[in-house]
Amino acid sequence: MSKLASIVPNEVELATRWLTNFEQALSGADRAALTGLFADESHWRDMLAFNWTVTPHESREAIVDDLMARQPNVNARNFQVAKGRTPPRRVGRIGIDVIEAIFSFETDVARCNGVLRLLVENPSKAWVFSSSLTEIKGHEEPTEKRRPTGSAYSRNFGGDNWADLREKEQAFEDREPTVLIIGGSQFGVTMAARLRLLGVDTLVIEKNPHVGDAWRNRYHSLALHNQVAINHFPYLPYPPNWPKYISKDMQANFIEWYATAMEVNIWASSTFIEGRYDDEKGVWNALVRREDGTERVFHPKHVIYANGIVGSKKTPDVPGLEDFKGEVLHTEDFYSGEKYKDKNTLVLGVGTSGHDCAQDLQGHGAQVKMIQRGSSCVVSVEAAGFNNFIYYEEDLPIDDADLLGVAPTFSLLERGYQMNVKKMKEHDKELHEGLRERGFKLDFGTNGAGHQMKLRERHGGYYLNCGASELIISGEIGLLQWDDAECFVEDGLLMKDGRVEKADMVVAATGYHNQDYVVRQLMGDEIADKVGQIWGLNEQGELSNMFVPTPQQGLWFLGGGLSQNRVYTRYVALAIKAMELGLVNGCQS
Repeated sequence: MSKLASIVPNEVELATRWLTNFEQALSGADRAALTGLFADESHWRDMLAFNWTVTPHESREAIVDDLMARQPNVNARNFQVAKGRTPPRRVGRIGIDVIEAIFSFETDVARCNGVLRLLVENPSKAWVFSSSLTEIKGHEEPTEKRRPTGSAYSRNFGGDNWADLREKEQAFEDREPTVLIIGGSQFGVTMAARLRLLGVDTLVIEKNPHVGDAWRNRYHSLALHNQVAINHFPYLPYPPNWPKYISKDMQANFIEWYATAMEVNIWASSTFIEGRYDDEKGVWNALVRREDGTERVFHPKHVIYANGIVGSKKTPDVPGLEDFKGEVLHTEDFYSGEKYKDKNTLVLGVGTSGHDCAQDLQGHGAQVKMIQRGSSCVVSVEAAGFNNFIYYEEDLPIDDADLLGVAPTFSLLERGYQMNVKKMKEHDKELHEGLRERGFKLDFGTNGAGHQMKLRERHGGYYLNCGASELIISGEIGLLQWDDAECFVEDGLLMKDGRVEKADMVVAATGYHNQDYVVRQLMGDEIADKVGQIWGLNEQGELSNMFVPTPQQGLWFLGGGLSQNRVYTRYVALAIKAMELGLVNGCQS
């Protein structure tokens, strides 16, 4: 090694130098120095560390303004390259060479981590900066070395054992839950587990007889479309021998086991009937009905919708369907194509569920045709993984990958999606050509940002190909365009050319009402109007009213993919704990 090479600062030194300069400028309220530390194009996404909510910043001026405004109350300090985390390294992110470092710091009330991306061409300038709340001082999770002794029930001869105490705790006969969670699938049990470890008393309401039934009751052939590496649950990952793509029944059983292992309080076979907020007392009046018909009004401070980002199934609004004499099933009610062998079946809709149901029907010997009403984005499972989950393919600890994953602001995500789509198109060129030849209408999302942008915008309108596309191309699954149809009739679908596509059964792959609709039903127009849009993109590019305090005090929404479950329940749990400690108020300003 030459003498010149030996004195060139390495990645650790460059990151440390920037963090030192940043802390000096921040503590000294030196606006000019702070401004000089960020590149002309700069991004900061704060996850509760400075703002107690998810707050993106898309310009250098916005970054400096908010840092200057927040620092007097936050007192962020002790910025350093994080010990025991992935060390600083040179990587490429959406075509830009950066020095990427995970750092740690603290505030008066919390310990935090963040991600720093310095431009390789000018490592004194930060391109991306993120800050994430990790734990609240004095309220750390009782895990690993802090785990409880179990003295309340271990070898408690003549007294209650663990099972006795759990039964009494779940009955809620002597107290009110601080948090009531609607929905006992992955988001519900994970959220409850996190809150329990933070000492926040929580009850989950699940309408089905068993936790995990939301997966267990879906169609027979359902499996996850994303690989296991990104879907792990917090605290308890999937077993190491499980397949890359988990079946719905494995997922259901795991959720049920997880709830038991994490001591989640659940009332199964129970229904949330309605909720009204008492502004004077600062609690909800939440009516819950059990299987035996008995009812109880709970008075939690927080209600969390964890029943997915959609509500009840949507009845297809297409002419003539009420005249059809055959069987009509929504995809939610479709379980298997086994009994439809040799039957003529139509699937209305070409999203993921529509494709899966069509493939299942075809696999069981049904004559099946799909009806396309609008264009869709189709991507092979292999191409869908191109850089979308890159951090989880870099052999990083999952906590580090999660931290890197929440760092980008919307504009960076969109640029990344657009780059991925270009690669996807090349990889899937033959697939797309085959679909177009069959008349399938393709699109690649808003601004060419693909299926992931469609997911963020409306959680639909795409399909990750698991084999149905090849069946469409080969003609084994037929394809009809709604534009060529007049209406449904008694024995099938009347086409504009006069022929009737005969059908014994129609599967409606027509989606679900959104959460706005559900809130209006269960909580009334006033609260629904106050909250507004749920899911979809807000003016900052974040998901509207998801994972953050909403305009309605004490009302929260969770939903999305399994990786979002693991990542964002952490921040919601910490936000609720902070509110209970009086560190922050409880609704959007």
